Amino acid sequence: MPRHSFSPLSVDSLVMHADISARIVGDSHTILTGISQDSRNIESGDILCCVRGESFDGHRFINEALERGCSAVLVDQVDESISPSITQIIVEDVRSVLGRIASAAFRHPASSLKMVGITGTNGKTSTAAILGSVLSMHGASVHVMGTLTGSRTTPESIDLQAQLRSLVDSGVDHVVMEVSSHALQQHRVDGIVFDLSIFTNLGHDHLDFHGTMENYFAAKKSLFTSQLSRCAVVNTDDAYGQQLFLNAEIRTTGFSASDVTDVSISAQRVAFSWRSLAISLPIGGTFSVANAIAAITAAAEMGVSDSAILSGCAQVATVPGRFESIPNDAGIDVVVDFAHTPEALRGLLTSARMITQAQLIVVFGCGGDRDSAKRPVMGGIATEVADVVIVTSDNPRSEDPEQIVADVMQGVSSNGARVSSIVNREKAIESAILGANRGDMVVVAGKGHELTQEIHGDFLPFSDVAVAQVALLKRKENLK
Repeated sequence: MPRHSFSPLSVDSLVMHADISARIVGDSHTILTGISQDSRNIESGDILCCVRGESFDGHRFINEALERGCSAVLVDQVDESISPSITQIIVEDVRSVLGRIASAAFRHPASSLKMVGITGTNGKTSTAAILGSVLSMHGASVHVMGTLTGSRTTPESIDLQAQLRSLVDSGVDHVVMEVSSHALQQHRVDGIVFDLSIFTNLGHDHLDFHGTMENYFAAKKSLFTSQLSRCAVVNTDDAYGQQLFLNAEIRTTGFSASDVTDVSISAQRVAFSWRSLAISLPIGGTFSVANAIAAITAAAEMGVSDSAILSGCAQVATVPGRFESIPNDAGIDVVVDFAHTPEALRGLLTSARMITQAQLIVVFGCGGDRDSAKRPVMGGIATEVADVVIVTSDNPRSEDPEQIVADVMQGVSSNGARVSSIVNREKAIESAILGANRGDMVVVAGKGHELTQEIHGDFLPFSDVAVAQVALLKRKENLK
């Protein structure tokens, strides 16, 4: 985790502007000029924030930080071994206050921005892209932050606040950002009050982290409180969204598929009528309709003009790895999508089924070191909806990819779908494309925009889009 500099600020001012309960041991007038969670990056004048994590405890690295010139530490207990010349800020839990400390260190940059937060299991990235495009057409200077812009969907608190400060200084006035359940549970967005927050849906994911769906929803729900948001737009077609709508403690507007008529869907675009507007987007798939409704409902709540909504939707760029159609002259549709949860896979394949002229072929796998309970469920969904299913490797991480494939195969049903497994993902994608007939659709699911495959700690170059393109070229050569 990097170190970030900020304008000089005394310890007592930092605590006061963070508005936290803390005890200061040492000189409260010590001047700070930088902040980090990583002792290896500390410089003279910095504060080290000692977070107790799953793998490391930041308190164990205080001495290393002191050797590098650390001026203060944020800790959850007094360290009697530290020299009195080093100021200690003692709080009950470092992680829970770190967002507010970081916000204060960078002079509360979110207060100078229109902030939109988007949470939900699926659809965050596309909804953010559509809303960002619409706001830009409205004349805003917009930055979209999320899965496509960093190693984490939502950055750690210090990185997030430093980035927001940089955006303010560069003239950005609107930020549309994805807010993950991990970030909410770990208080990464504390210190921000979103002007508007969006809830897309909730499905089976991240139970390796949250344990239960109830805990998962509780994390998501925390965004829709007065501490973090001023108003909300929620999907009332989703059971959890309906709960948020009915029990809202902030001003909340619902959106639903019933809000639109005259819906037209293809692999390359969607169109529909909404509030007397003829909306069209160059993004395919049925779930793109739901994402668009979320985005334009939020835009309307923010006072965006109808003309900006129309032009923003029409000009939104293709979102990498989100129902991304791969151009070809082979007479087949090839779509790459990030769907990696049961609900997302079902939505993806159901959407593909609606627009497929002939057979639906799906290539997918499940990630290692993640919620293993969803593997057989996704296997069952694939064989329920598709005609041809090829189960393959995704990001196996530390697990045996063959075992992950076997877990998925346990859920397949014998309802007529042709099912096989090819552990090598490149060969699986190639097999699907070479074996497709005119009118078929090949859906490659799970990795979407990702450019690597994680295997035993190594990140090897891998792109579903690039592999599909090579396979299409090979198919063309074979037909000569």
